[in-house]
Order: sequence, then C-alpha cells, then structure tokens
Amino acid sequence: MSLWSSIPSKELVDSKNAKENHSISNFHQQLNHPRVGLLKRQISKPGVHQEFGYRNEGASSGSLASTFSSDDEDVLGRSNVALIGDSDITIDISSKKDESSDRSQWSNPVEFLLSCVSMSVGLGNVWRFPTTAYENGGGAFLIPYLIVLTFIGRPLYFMELALGQFSSYGGVKTWKIVPAFKGVGYGQAFGTWSIVTYYVSLMAITTFYFVQSFSIVLPWTVCDPTWSNDLCVDSSGNTSLSKIPNAQSSSEQYFYNFVLNHYDNIDDGIGLPDWRLALCLLFSWVILFLTMAKGVQSSGKVAYFTALFPYVVLITLLVRGLTLPGSITGIMYFITPKWGKLLEPKVWYNAVVQSFFSMGVGQGALQMFSSFNDFKHNIYRDAWIISLADTFTSLLAGCTIFGILGYLAHELNTDIESVVRSGSGLAFISYPDIIAKFDFAPQAFAVLFFLMLFTLGVGSAAGMAGGVITVICDQFPKFKKVYVTLVICIIGYLIGLVYITPGGQWILELVDYFGGGFVIFILVIIETIAINWIYGMRNLVRDIDFMLDQNLGIYWKFCWAFFIPVSLSSILIYSMVDLSLPTVGGVAFPYIAYVCGWMLPAIALSFIPIGFIHAVYCSRGSTLIERVRSTFRAKPTWRPKKEKYYKEWLFIKNN
Repeated sequence: MSLWSSIPSKELVDSKNAKENHSISNFHQQLNHPRVGLLKRQISKPGVHQEFGYRNEGASSGSLASTFSSDDEDVLGRSNVALIGDSDITIDISSKKDESSDRSQWSNPVEFLLSCVSMSVGLGNVWRFPTTAYENGGGAFLIPYLIVLTFIGRPLYFMELALGQFSSYGGVKTWKIVPAFKGVGYGQAFGTWSIVTYYVSLMAITTFYFVQSFSIVLPWTVCDPTWSNDLCVDSSGNTSLSKIPNAQSSSEQYFYNFVLNHYDNIDDGIGLPDWRLALCLLFSWVILFLTMAKGVQSSGKVAYFTALFPYVVLITLLVRGLTLPGSITGIMYFITPKWGKLLEPKVWYNAVVQSFFSMGVGQGALQMFSSFNDFKHNIYRDAWIISLADTFTSLLAGCTIFGILGYLAHELNTDIESVVRSGSGLAFISYPDIIAKFDFAPQAFAVLFFLMLFTLGVGSAAGMAGGVITVICDQFPKFKKVYVTLVICIIGYLIGLVYITPGGQWILELVDYFGGGFVIFILVIIETIAINWIYGMRNLVRDIDFMLDQNLGIYWKFCWAFFIPVSLSSILIYSMVDLSLPTVGGVAFPYIAYVCGWMLPAIALSFIPIGFIHAVYCSRGSTLIERVRSTFRAKPTWRPKKEKYYKEWLFIKNN
C-alpha cells in the first residue's frame, strides 16, 4: 500500500522505495511531491525503526501534525496531533484539506437508512425465509428465528455498523482494530462475492420472467408441446394435480424445461449457458454497474425506490391473497408451531444462517455503508429500525406466500405440502402458479411481482458487491472506483454464466451452502471473539459510547461478550455432528462436486493465517514475539478520522 495514500494529492509515492533510502536528498527526490517540504534534519539511521512526522500549513516547526512509521503499511495519523518522539525526518504537508473529506458521504442520512433496508430486505425474504420456515417446522422456526434476531442478528448488525462509522473504513480495513485477524475481512469478502455471483443469476431469471409477463397469454399458464410432456397440467385451470399421478403444473415444466433446460443430474457436466438468460444476466449486471458507478452518490438515490417499492407489491399481494379461499389455512400453517423441531440443532443453525443472509451480517457490506456516514450519525436508532423492518418484511413475505399457497392448495384440492417448492422454485413456480389463477389482469400482477423481485435483487446485490468494491478501493486508493466497479461487474458476469447453464441450479445450491452460509457462519464467530475478547468489549463500548454520546446497556455487552460467541460456537458444533450435505430434489451431487464445495470454505478460511503472517511481517518490534504481540493490539490508525473527534477520543482513551 502506498505510504502516501491518505495525502490529498494525485501523486502517490511507494513507501518501500521511500523508507529503504538513507539519503535525505535521495529521499526528497523519490518523494517528488510538490506539496511536501522537508525540514532540516540529519539522515536517518539504517536498520533502525523510524517515525516520521508531518504538519499542516501554517503550523510552527515544533508543532507536528502526527506521525507514521517506516515499517507500517499505512499512515498512522492524520493531522494536528503531536505524537512523534525522536524522529529523524520531519515532513511538512502544505494542505488545508481534511484527509477524511476525501471519502464520499451520503447526500442524506435517509439514503443510508434506505440503502441498508434495501440490502437487508432482499430475495431471501421473499423465497428463502418462507421456504426455510416451512422446512424447519413452520411456526416453530419463528421462535428460534426471533430469538436469533434479538440476541445475535441485531447486536451484530449494530456492531458492524459501529465499526465502519467509527473508523470510516470498509470491511477489511476495519481490522486495524485487531490486525492479526484482518484475514477475516478478506474471507468475508470472498464469501460475499460467492453470494453475489449466484444472486445476480436469480435476477437474470427474474428479468426473463418480467419480459415474458408482457405476453398476451402468460406463457407458463398453459402447456406448450415444445417444452411440456403428457404429465403437464395447465396452471390456469382448476384441475387437481393430486388426481393425476406424477402430474406437474405448466409453471413447473415451464421453469425447468423451457427457462432452465434443467439437468436431472450433472454426472456428465453442466452444459453451456442459455443465450437468452445470458442477455438477461448482462442486463442485470449493467443495472448494477449504473447503480454502483458513483458509489453512495448513485446507490443512495436508487435506494428510495428499491427500499420502498417491494412493500407496495407485497402488501398488495397480501391483501389480494386474503380475499382468496384457503388463504387463512395457508397462513395458519405458516405460524402453527411444531415444538419438537426446537430440539433440533439444524433448526437453530438455519435460523442463524437465515438471519445473516437476510440482514447482511458478516459480509462487510454494513461496514462499507456506515463508513460513509458522519461520525456522530445515530446508527443506534438506524440499527433498531432496520432490524425491525427486516423482521417485519420476512413475516409479511411469509404470510403473503403461505396465504397464496393456501389458495393454491384449496383450488387444487390438495394439501400445502404438495404445492411448496424449496429454493428458487418457490419464487419461479409457485408464484407464477398463483398469478395464473388471477381472473383480473394476471399480466399486471406478473409485471409488478417480477419487477419487485428484480428490485429486491438490485438493492441487496448492490450492497454486497459494493462491500467487495470498497475493500479493493480501500486497499488500492489509486484505483478509480468507477473502473474497479466496471472490472468487478465484468468478472461477475463471466462467473455468472455458470449459473445459467442446464446444470446451473446445482452449482447455485452448492455455492449457497458452502460459499455463503457455512463460510459466513464461521467467520462471524471469529469476528465476534476477536473484537470483544481481544480488542476488548470495554474498549469497543467506550468507542461506541464516545461516537454516539450515549451509554450502551447490559443487553449489548451481554450479547457481544458472551451470548453470541458461545451460542454460535455451540450451534456450529452440534450442526457439524449431524451434518447433511446439500442435494437437488433429493439427488446427491457427484463426489467431485462436494470436494469443490469444501474448497470454498477452505479458501475463505485460508485468508486468516495468510493475513496473520502478513500482519506480523508489517508490524513493529525488534523480536518476533514483540511483532506477534503487536498484531493483537489496535493500530494507531484505529481512530476517528476527523481531527476534532480524534483529540477528544484520545483524551478519553488515555484517562
């Protein structure tokens, strides 16, 4: 990383070349910086740890701005604080510009709130939450889910928002708080990127359905001989599937046979991408690029639509569903508990994974969003609003979907178990099935529904991809964000082609299980332990109390220091004992697929030892033990960026 990355100038200097020089004149030549003036000092001592100081224009020669060390990877201070001891060289930065002003900020605090809501309220709320609830006992799942949200999801959400806002850093650089674990940030970025790649492929399928919704006759409502077989039953009719052995609705055959060209197994490979879905995937990534191109200045404006429009559609569908016969039966099925499920560790594991997936915890996106906030922004209030909105949306989507499924079961004269499909099928089969039953303007309902799905996808994908982009831009500040965004979108498109092959849904299930839930679960445990047990819960609370001008209660301290690390570790251990690998329609993956799947968490977790070794290499200390110990202490750059807050925080910290 450039030693001068935080100096507001277009010209940057390589830190290694600068600090390896022992001649003051050569040092000045290598800097070649028009805004840097060297005070008269002796040449530095080779092989000795050095600290350099700089001061702002107008300051006296004895009043140093701050310091940075010759063996640190980043500038250790910002301005106007004299920390230097016996430095050999002092550098004068003639600039009145506050370093922190280089980082973009939200145009309006409401944009931050809506962007967080837009990211948290995504496709997972529409199809993943109701399906997970169904598979884990219906109403019984709601109990552990609400407990997890209260004592794990919400505290972690608030903690990650606080880390990003306090330091004004993204998901990786916030680990200046405990440098030894900075690999966790890279691992989370890897897991998030895994989710983004398949997430956008679902948006591509949504786009395909959206275009088809403008047809005079919705194509999935009737059986077409070009893609259906003798078992196909028109979704627009009232023929009971239960009366025909092995019958399938036209919506189901349309999805698998026409849209996906789905393979029943992938023993012979996954096939080639479908050109229609490839165009839809391209469109989805173009929309994401336009949303993220200017950072928070563009994504914040889009959030007004992506956060609010889905509620309009969901409430409309819920009201419409409640007027249909059988809908109340479906909703009762959704909220009726099966108490025996509460004793199964798998239920609690899925509740945690669903909470993380839904709220965006452990993905680095929350730190990214809050890093663009003003230092004193009230994220305490926002964390409560967003977590409650996420819970409300999941319950709203659950009632909406199960109400519609109850209607479908009533119309088909069957039970709810026979009409519920897991995974992507719930959104792309059951919903179109229901829309086909609407007597009035089914095309209009189809357009609104798939526009809503796409909107949900844009909000969440922009947040997750933005977190990855911020990691890169923080690490390489010379790179222009728009170009980084373009490259990320191109790479994402090329990877996404895998998911729109005939075997793409198999890969999606594999990546979702290993690269999404499993990786994030483990890394969140390590994150919580590192921050609250190594940096220290008291130090964390002190920082947040100072930032928000309020005292956090015992609830937050109990959850961060004890409940979250202990409960998550216990759930993970019990779940691993009874581990069930993913399948598609009850069919197991080839052995090589499971091997590739396990490689995803292996890669993500490998960043932790690599990051530790790099942190030790870059740390200070005359012996290896000293260098290792220093990686478990917060770096001097873990601090508020704005100088007026830094001075106040430093006083509180030292008293």
